[in-house]
Amino acid sequence: MKLLLTSGGIKNASIRSALLDMLGKPIEDANALAIPTAMYGHPRVKPTGVYSFLSGGYPGTPMVELGWKSVGVLELTALPSLEPERWQTWVREADVFLAAGGDALYLAHWVRESGLFDLFPTLGDKVWAGLSGGSMAMAPRIGQEFMGWKPPTGEDRALGLVDFSIFPHLEHPDLPSNTLAAAEEWAAKLPGPAYAVDDDTAFTVLDGKVEVISEGQWYKLGE
Repeated sequence: MKLLLTSGGIKNASIRSALLDMLGKPIEDANALAIPTAMYGHPRVKPTGVYSFLSGGYPGTPMVELGWKSVGVLELTALPSLEPERWQTWVREADVFLAAGGDALYLAHWVRESGLFDLFPTLGDKVWAGLSGGSMAMAPRIGQEFMGWKPPTGEDRALGLVDFSIFPHLEHPDLPSNTLAAAEEWAAKLPGPAYAVDDDTAFTVLDGKVEVISEGQWYKLGE
Protein backbone atom coordinates (compact mmCIF):
# COMPACT_ATOMS: atom_id res chain seq x y z
CA MET A 1 0.00 0.00 0.00
CA LYS A 2 1.25 3.44 -0.96
CA LEU A 3 0.43 6.10 1.60
CA LEU A 4 -0.32 9.78 1.02
CA LEU A 5 -0.99 11.21 4.47
CA THR A 6 -2.36 14.72 4.40
CA SER A 7 -3.59 17.17 6.99
CA GLY A 8 -5.96 19.07 4.71
CA GLY A 9 -6.47 16.93 1.62
CA ILE A 10 -5.00 17.48 -1.84
CA LYS A 11 -4.50 21.10 -0.95
CA ASN A 12 -1.83 22.35 -3.35
CA ALA A 13 0.10 21.56 -6.52
CA SER A 14 2.91 19.75 -4.70
CA ILE A 15 0.56 17.33 -2.94
CA ARG A 16 -1.40 16.80 -6.15
CA SER A 17 1.82 16.02 -8.02
CA ALA A 18 2.76 13.47 -5.36
CA LEU A 19 -0.66 11.86 -5.71
CA LEU A 20 -0.26 11.59 -9.48
CA ASP A 21 3.17 10.02 -9.10
CA MET A 22 1.76 7.41 -6.73
CA LEU A 23 -1.24 6.64 -8.94
CA GLY A 24 0.87 6.33 -12.07
CA LYS A 25 -2.06 7.64 -14.11
CA PRO A 26 -4.18 10.78 -14.44
CA ILE A 27 -6.86 11.33 -11.81
CA GLU A 28 -9.55 11.14 -14.49
CA ASP A 29 -8.43 7.57 -15.25
CA ALA A 30 -8.42 6.40 -11.62
CA ASN A 31 -11.22 4.73 -9.64
CA ALA A 32 -11.66 5.91 -6.05
CA LEU A 33 -13.38 4.50 -2.99
CA ALA A 34 -14.28 7.09 -0.36
CA ILE A 35 -14.12 5.87 3.25
CA PRO A 36 -16.21 8.07 5.57
CA THR A 37 -15.96 5.76 8.60
CA ALA A 38 -13.80 8.04 10.78
CA MET A 39 -16.46 10.75 10.60
CA TYR A 40 -19.03 8.61 12.40
CA GLY A 41 -16.68 8.20 15.35
CA HIS A 42 -16.16 11.93 15.87
CA PRO A 43 -18.57 13.54 18.37
CA ARG A 44 -18.89 16.79 16.42
CA VAL A 45 -19.60 15.30 12.99
CA LYS A 46 -23.23 15.18 11.87
CA PRO A 47 -24.77 13.20 8.99
CA THR A 48 -24.74 16.38 6.92
CA GLY A 49 -20.96 16.47 7.28
CA VAL A 50 -20.64 12.92 6.00
CA TYR A 51 -22.75 13.82 3.00
CA SER A 52 -20.66 16.92 2.35
CA PHE A 53 -17.47 14.84 2.29
CA LEU A 54 -18.93 12.23 -0.03
CA SER A 55 -20.45 14.80 -2.37
CA GLY A 56 -17.32 16.96 -2.57
CA GLY A 57 -18.81 19.67 -0.40
CA TYR A 58 -15.63 20.54 1.47
CA PRO A 59 -13.68 22.68 -1.04
CA GLY A 60 -11.16 23.60 1.66
CA THR A 61 -10.03 19.98 1.95
CA PRO A 62 -10.30 18.56 -1.59
CA MET A 63 -10.51 14.79 -1.90
CA VAL A 64 -13.64 13.37 -3.56
CA GLU A 65 -14.12 16.32 -5.92
CA LEU A 66 -10.82 15.99 -7.81
CA GLY A 67 -12.35 14.56 -11.00
CA TRP A 68 -11.96 10.79 -10.51
CA LYS A 69 -13.11 8.38 -13.19
CA SER A 70 -15.48 6.94 -10.60
CA VAL A 71 -16.12 7.35 -6.88
CA GLY A 72 -17.74 4.71 -4.70
CA VAL A 73 -18.33 4.54 -0.96
CA LEU A 74 -16.65 1.90 1.20
CA GLU A 75 -18.24 2.04 4.65
CA LEU A 76 -16.08 -0.19 6.83
CA THR A 77 -18.70 -0.81 9.52
CA ALA A 78 -20.87 -2.55 6.91
CA LEU A 79 -18.24 -4.97 5.65
CA PRO A 80 -18.48 -7.65 8.39
CA SER A 81 -22.10 -8.24 7.38
CA LEU A 82 -21.19 -8.89 3.73
CA GLU A 83 -19.62 -11.83 1.98
CA PRO A 84 -15.87 -11.10 1.88
CA GLU A 85 -15.49 -11.96 -1.80
CA ARG A 86 -18.08 -9.31 -2.65
CA TRP A 87 -16.46 -6.30 -1.01
CA GLN A 88 -12.92 -7.51 -1.62
CA THR A 89 -13.65 -7.27 -5.34
CA TRP A 90 -14.53 -3.59 -4.87
CA VAL A 91 -11.25 -3.03 -3.03
CA ARG A 92 -9.14 -4.73 -5.67
CA GLU A 93 -10.79 -2.79 -8.50
CA ALA A 94 -10.04 0.59 -6.86
CA ASP A 95 -6.92 2.65 -7.46
CA VAL A 96 -7.17 4.89 -4.42
CA PHE A 97 -8.88 4.99 -1.04
CA LEU A 98 -9.95 8.46 0.13
CA ALA A 99 -10.07 8.23 3.92
CA ALA A 100 -12.03 11.05 5.53
CA GLY A 101 -10.99 12.87 8.64
CA GLY A 102 -12.69 12.28 11.96
CA ASP A 103 -11.80 9.97 14.80
CA ALA A 104 -8.53 8.20 14.00
CA LEU A 105 -8.97 5.41 16.55
CA TYR A 106 -12.50 4.65 15.38
CA LEU A 107 -11.16 4.35 11.85
CA ALA A 108 -8.23 2.18 12.93
CA HIS A 109 -10.60 -0.09 14.85
CA TRP A 110 -12.85 -0.62 11.85
CA VAL A 111 -9.98 -1.07 9.41
CA ARG A 112 -9.10 -4.10 11.53
CA GLU A 113 -12.61 -5.31 12.39
CA SER A 114 -13.79 -5.07 8.77
CA GLY A 115 -11.02 -7.34 7.50
CA LEU A 116 -9.56 -4.60 5.30
CA PHE A 117 -6.32 -4.54 7.29
CA ASP A 118 -5.71 -8.19 6.43
CA LEU A 119 -5.75 -7.26 2.74
CA PHE A 120 -3.23 -4.44 3.03
CA PRO A 121 -0.16 -6.63 2.29
CA THR A 122 -1.75 -7.57 -1.07
CA LEU A 123 -2.59 -3.99 -2.11
CA GLY A 124 0.86 -2.75 -3.06
CA ASP A 125 -0.38 -0.93 -6.16
CA LYS A 126 -3.14 0.97 -4.31
CA VAL A 127 -2.94 4.43 -2.73
CA TRP A 128 -4.33 5.29 0.70
CA ALA A 129 -4.94 9.04 0.67
CA GLY A 130 -5.76 10.13 4.19
CA LEU A 131 -7.25 13.41 5.39
CA SER A 132 -6.46 14.40 8.99
CA GLY A 133 -7.78 11.47 11.08
CA GLY A 134 -7.61 9.34 7.93
CA SER A 135 -3.85 9.91 8.05
CA MET A 136 -3.38 9.74 11.82
CA ALA A 137 -4.86 6.23 11.85
CA MET A 138 -1.73 4.94 10.10
CA ALA A 139 0.48 5.97 13.06
CA PRO A 140 1.53 3.74 15.94
CA ARG A 141 -0.10 6.14 18.43
CA ILE A 142 -2.14 9.32 18.16
CA GLY A 143 -1.61 10.76 21.66
CA GLN A 144 -4.14 11.20 24.45
CA GLU A 145 -4.99 14.71 23.25
CA PHE A 146 -6.65 13.31 20.11
CA MET A 147 -8.60 10.52 21.78
CA GLY A 148 -12.35 10.86 21.42
CA TRP A 149 -13.90 7.46 20.78
CA LYS A 150 -12.46 4.94 23.23
CA PRO A 151 -11.38 1.62 21.74
CA PRO A 152 -11.93 -1.59 23.74
CA THR A 153 -8.30 -1.51 24.85
CA GLY A 154 -8.62 2.06 26.16
CA GLU A 155 -5.28 2.86 24.51
CA ASP A 156 -4.32 5.45 21.88
CA ARG A 157 -2.70 2.86 19.62
CA ALA A 158 -3.59 3.00 15.94
CA LEU A 159 -2.54 0.81 12.98
CA GLY A 160 1.23 1.31 13.11
CA LEU A 161 1.78 1.23 9.35
CA VAL A 162 4.23 4.11 9.78
CA ASP A 163 6.59 4.72 12.68
CA PHE A 164 5.64 8.36 13.32
CA SER A 165 2.67 10.23 14.76
CA ILE A 166 0.95 13.24 13.21
CA PHE A 167 -0.35 16.47 14.75
CA PRO A 168 -2.50 17.92 11.92
CA HIS A 169 -3.93 21.37 11.17
CA LEU A 170 -1.06 23.26 12.75
CA GLU A 171 -1.94 26.96 13.31
CA HIS A 172 -5.31 26.50 11.60
CA PRO A 173 -7.42 29.65 12.01
CA ASP A 174 -10.48 27.61 13.02
CA LEU A 175 -8.53 25.57 15.57
CA PRO A 176 -6.87 28.07 17.93
CA SER A 177 -5.56 25.33 20.24
CA ASN A 178 -3.51 23.72 17.44
CA THR A 179 -0.40 25.73 18.20
CA LEU A 180 3.22 24.69 17.92
CA ALA A 181 3.50 24.85 21.71
CA ALA A 182 0.58 22.44 22.05
CA ALA A 183 2.17 20.15 19.47
CA GLU A 184 5.45 20.14 21.38
CA GLU A 185 3.65 19.13 24.59
CA TRP A 186 1.83 16.39 22.68
CA ALA A 187 5.03 15.05 21.09
CA ALA A 188 6.89 14.99 24.42
CA LYS A 189 4.49 12.28 25.65
CA LEU A 190 5.05 9.99 22.68
CA PRO A 191 7.90 7.47 22.48
CA GLY A 192 8.70 7.77 18.78
CA PRO A 193 9.03 10.30 15.95
CA ALA A 194 6.29 12.91 15.68
CA TYR A 195 5.47 15.71 13.28
CA ALA A 196 3.34 18.83 13.49
CA VAL A 197 2.07 19.84 10.05
CA ASP A 198 -0.22 22.44 8.55
CA ASP A 199 -2.80 21.82 5.85
CA ASP A 200 -0.32 22.53 3.04
CA THR A 201 1.84 19.60 4.14
CA ALA A 202 1.63 15.86 3.54
CA PHE A 203 3.72 12.70 3.76
CA THR A 204 4.37 10.12 1.09
CA VAL A 205 5.35 6.63 2.22
CA LEU A 206 6.67 4.28 -0.45
CA ASP A 207 8.39 1.00 0.42
CA GLY A 208 9.04 2.33 3.89
CA LYS A 209 10.63 5.56 2.68
CA VAL A 210 9.01 8.70 4.12
CA GLU A 211 9.10 12.06 2.37
CA VAL A 212 7.57 15.33 3.51
CA ILE A 213 5.75 17.25 0.76
CA SER A 214 5.05 20.82 1.79
CA GLU A 215 4.22 24.31 0.65
CA GLY A 216 3.63 25.36 4.24
CA GLN A 217 4.88 24.69 7.77
CA TRP A 218 6.01 21.44 9.34
CA TYR A 219 8.16 20.46 12.30
CA LYS A 220 9.73 17.21 13.35
CA LEU A 221 9.28 17.13 17.11
CA GLY A 222 10.47 13.72 18.23
CA GLU A 223 13.06 11.12 17.35
